[in-house]
Amino acid sequence: MVLKLTIEYDGGNYSGWQLQPRHDSIQGRIEAALERIFAAPVRVFGSGRTDAGVHARGQVASISIPRPFDATELQRALNSILPADIVVLDIAAAPDDFDPRRAARSRVYEYRVLNRQVASAFDYRYSWLVRDRLDLAAMNRAAQIFVGDHDFAAFRSLGTEVRTTIRRVISSEWTRAGDVLVYRVEANSFLRHMVRAMVAAMIDVGRGKLTRDQIATILAGCDRGAAPANAPPGGLYLVEVRY
Repeated sequence: MVLKLTIEYDGGNYSGWQLQPRHDSIQGRIEAALERIFAAPVRVFGSGRTDAGVHARGQVASISIPRPFDATELQRALNSILPADIVVLDIAAAPDDFDPRRAARSRVYEYRVLNRQVASAFDYRYSWLVRDRLDLAAMNRAAQIFVGDHDFAAFRSLGTEVRTTIRRVISSEWTRAGDVLVYRVEANSFLRHMVRAMVAAMIDVGRGKLTRDQIATILAGCDRGAAPANAPPGGLYLVEVRY
């Protein structure tokens, strides 16, 4: 019996989504909870990896359970075992061949920037504090450069094995609500650290350190060394996986 899980989590206490030996991961916590319920190992397959410190509001995963179990009861049981920073939002039946990674049409991420002089006692783990005055209009002009099919080799983690670094970005936009700037981006898939690298470059545009044309040149050049270092992980959220 294959089930589709929708999960949210605060990634601040974990080494990331992916199961790793001797490290505390989201996948590892969920698999441990499932083993307690079924008294047998149950593998969890996610729609994609999130790195250490990255959060999710709509991670999707699949499981194949060894015996029938009411979805509502399973959700209740999992949430009673899992720590408070990992919550199963929904469980639904899925086709036997459901693959949450390969079946995804697109993924949506958001990145939050706290743009003020003073840090927040509440949001310090969930946003990037940038004290410089930022030009939101310039950042949005730069954000549009990423829309379409491009080679994002300049905006990825080096050493990651992938078949191609070409990705299709469907939308890319910044908005402001008071002191908080939110970058929302949707793509067919993402390279490792791609969003964080893009955010760092656009923040430099907002600061006046880079221009829109320079971002276009970096993108076309495919040289990771030409782009700024990644934005911190705590501001990044996997918001939705679309099927």
